[in-house]
Amino acid sequence: MTKKKLPKIGKARQYFNDEDLIPKGTRACPGCPAELGLRIALRVFGRDTIIFGGPSCMTTVMIGYGERATSKGSYVNCLFTNIPSTMTGVYRYYRHIGKEVKLVAYCGDGAMADVSFQVLSGAAERGERIIIICYDNEGYMNTGNQRSSTTAAKAWTNTSPVGKTLRGKEQNSKYLPLIMAFHGIPYTATASVAYLEDYVKKLTKAMNTKDGMSYIHLFTPCPSGWRAAQDSGIDISRLAVETNYFPLWQCENGKFRLTQQVKKPEPIDEYTKLIGKFSHLTKDELAEFQASVNARYAQIKALSSLS
Repeated sequence: MTKKKLPKIGKARQYFNDEDLIPKGTRACPGCPAELGLRIALRVFGRDTIIFGGPSCMTTVMIGYGERATSKGSYVNCLFTNIPSTMTGVYRYYRHIGKEVKLVAYCGDGAMADVSFQVLSGAAERGERIIIICYDNEGYMNTGNQRSSTTAAKAWTNTSPVGKTLRGKEQNSKYLPLIMAFHGIPYTATASVAYLEDYVKKLTKAMNTKDGMSYIHLFTPCPSGWRAAQDSGIDISRLAVETNYFPLWQCENGKFRLTQQVKKPEPIDEYTKLIGKFSHLTKDELAEFQASVNARYAQIKALSSLS
């Protein structure tokens, strides 16, 4: 594979605030794209933001350790099961006193796609004016890389092993962003830290949405949990888009639109060869993986063509 230049940041800097609310040193693993995604989000949202989270890798970044805080912003640490419902209570309090404040959840796929999904769906249906960012590293990475519902089919995890009998996770991944769009919320989007211009525009749209929930599904590979090189997070994120494994799109008031068109998609093995959790895949299994990627992309492209 010829290494390509990353998309330029371009005008993305105009969305940034001057203050970085997260210090240079954090407890995130080296090369963690989820930490970068959080850092950029806070640069866009600014200090007048309350971040909500539950048990996850990013909790260690936001909550600090010992007597030392590792964020200049406000953070509410919730249970796995009640993040959006806690946000609902806080939102309604501020609405009652007539104060504008940005309430943002930054949570992993284990929380949003699995454990907190019921209250996430309820908050979406009620039209709570909150922002949900699900950083998706396709597993429960903070507790040792167990499979989640967004883990790709055939992927190795510590609870979907590979051996003579099993070939990794047996089920297809849950496509949470599409599920959220079909709730009828005003804004849903997918994003990647390899495409910062696209990401910050979507953060800004979410911040300016006033009539209900905004949901952003952020692709954040975990190099350590995925058995990938420590510095490969951005390359993996870029190839996830260039292979159509993770297409970038948004749904604004019911209208779908691809925000990053890939004219000549790379084959899926360009993506999987960077990632150890897929190293066991045979030629036939890669063909199955490619077919599933093509089918999901065709679905999003068809929805976009209707708008």
